[in-house]
Amino acid sequence: MKKQTLFVAFSTQKGGMGKTAVTVLTASYLHYVKGYRVAVLDCDFPQHSIVKERKRDEGLIIGNDYFKRMAFEKYRSGGVKAYRVKDSTAEKAIEDASGLMAASEKPYDVIFFDLPGTLNSKGVVNTLATMDYIFTPVSADRFVLESTLQFALMLNENIISIGKGRIKGLHLFWNMVDGREKTPLYEAYENAIGELGLQIMKTSLPNSIRFRKEMSGESRSIFRSTLFPADKNLLKGSNIDVLADEICEILQLRDDGKE
Repeated sequence: MKKQTLFVAFSTQKGGMGKTAVTVLTASYLHYVKGYRVAVLDCDFPQHSIVKERKRDEGLIIGNDYFKRMAFEKYRSGGVKAYRVKDSTAEKAIEDASGLMAASEKPYDVIFFDLPGTLNSKGVVNTLATMDYIFTPVSADRFVLESTLQFALMLNENIISIGKGRIKGLHLFWNMVDGREKTPLYEAYENAIGELGLQIMKTSLPNSIRFRKEMSGESRSIFRSTLFPADKNLLKGSNIDVLADEICEILQLRDDGKE
């Protein structure tokens, strides 16, 4: 049976929730650590933050002897090649995804879509309807929570519940969690989310400056990069690995046919 490529988006209508960072971190973990074939479509026009990040990562390898040796050792030891990052728009996303799949010798396991953070952008709603799974970051801030729930309910009521698109699952997850916040607050919010018929994931991500740090010539420790996996020491406590593993369970990714 031919493997189906899954379309996945980290999406929300509230800016500053870290969807782009989580997209890169999850894609890199699944590809470089777990061995799945992934690609990323950067549809957040005109910023195209992930495309720019890939160019900066490539520039660091060219101009930094330490990262150049890292890249050489990685590929000499049989490490997987860098996953594809392509610029696109919300309107052209599915067309460009089809082009990536047609041009690939082996089928992709997952194509991640980084979409604009507003439903008013042309093509966003239609593209979201073609996703297999949507993962939505949310914080315990009341304004953010209300905006995110409005976004999730719109998708649930207008697309998912009536079978208008192909969305198999919409999952919320706590992001930027402050360790000083009390557990009962989250329990109350999760009860309210459940009463609305929405799903919240078991894994949450802490509020940590490391999520905003891209690969840099100022440090040899790598956390967020499109070309390398996160350093194991920096990965500890970030919960990115735990979140990625939970996502794999939800997507029902199989171990056969990996890189």
